[in-house]
Amino acid sequence: MAEIPLAVVLRIMKVAGAERANRKAVKMIAEKAEDYGSDVAREAVSLTKRAERKTISANDVKLATERVNR
Repeated sequence: MAEIPLAVVLRIMKVAGAERANRKAVKMIAEKAEDYGSDVAREAVSLTKRAERKTISANDVKLATERVNR
């Protein structure tokens, strides 16, 4: 089940140009966003631990995003 509020996902879709979206489409995008976010977070945590730090930095997230998008 999606943890990202569906209203937020629908708002993002509308900003992207969608006039309307059915509930199934909104749920699917929410699930995909969560999957992607989890992948980026896992990679950022790995980079942070490798650098022997406890705090994830914006740079860790940037590098993690680049690695996940390969």
